[in-house]
Amino acid sequence: MPFHTRLLGKDRLALYSFIHSLNTNFGTSIFEPVALALARTKFKSAHAQATSGTQISSEAHNVIQNIMDSLSIGITSPNKIDEIAAIRAVCQSGEMKTVKPTKVDVKIIGHDDTIYLFDIKTAKPNAGGFKEFNRTLLEWVATTLAANPTANIETLIAIPYNPYAPAPYARWTMRGMLDLNQELKVADEFWDFLGGEGAYQDLLDCFERVGIELRAEIDDYFLRFNQR
Repeated sequence: MPFHTRLLGKDRLALYSFIHSLNTNFGTSIFEPVALALARTKFKSAHAQATSGTQISSEAHNVIQNIMDSLSIGITSPNKIDEIAAIRAVCQSGEMKTVKPTKVDVKIIGHDDTIYLFDIKTAKPNAGGFKEFNRTLLEWVATTLAANPTANIETLIAIPYNPYAPAPYARWTMRGMLDLNQELKVADEFWDFLGGEGAYQDLLDCFERVGIELRAEIDDYFLRFNQR
């Protein structure tokens, strides 16, 4: 990146590249394993990169498309409870088609056998992407119910931290496509759900302690890029 290097300097570019790498890898390398470790202390089971199912009924596919169309043009507002009920009513009706839905980042099963399927997103997802996020959540419902029509299922978007803190998360970017009360957990809502009240703050404290312990090592790494 010769233009960036000459403008910013090797040390700043190295810091940028390091942080960009962290942002890219935090999801699978840190957030998913930490989520599993927390969830396994509170729930019956937890798995990463799971499959919601392998089949979807043609009627459920039609219901999902109708839901998406209605939301897109503003005829209806998101209502996850009603949407799940509509999919459940036709989850085994029509032709059963083999599909390969998006992998579930974290799948949790509660002690009451409720299934929670989480899609972990970056802190500032593109507002236009929430339409496809919603389709993914609905397809997870349909493929799960195709195999078990009576399953109690919740599908959710998880955003690990609030980049706007201390201001509230800008949920308006998702309004109209997601049922914000039923389909979204941000920062402490997500981590405290997995590990119990206070889990989010405990995690931040853990990261701070590790950062202090590694401070000298990190400083030594960046000294190599200092320009004199």
